Amino acid sequence: MAAEAILRKLTNLGAIGLVTTHDLALTEIVDLLGPLAANVHFEDKIEEGGIKFDYRLRPGIVQHSNALALVRAVGIEV
Repeated sequence: MAAEAILRKLTNLGAIGLVTTHDLALTEIVDLLGPLAANVHFEDKIEEGGIKFDYRLRPGIVQHSNALALVRAVGIEV
């Protein structure tokens, strides 16, 4: 997978950074990179028609999806 190859190359070069994704399948890359990577997430909630993040990094993979709530927030029936 391309994302894995890019992350491996960057970590091999000593890079430090943050990667974001909505593709939960990419969270498995942590298992391949070992101690060089970690899954973390923000908590969020829908308020007043928009999304609000608390901007506190928490360990692990997010356990809920906000996709349907966001679609509804912009007025699309689902």
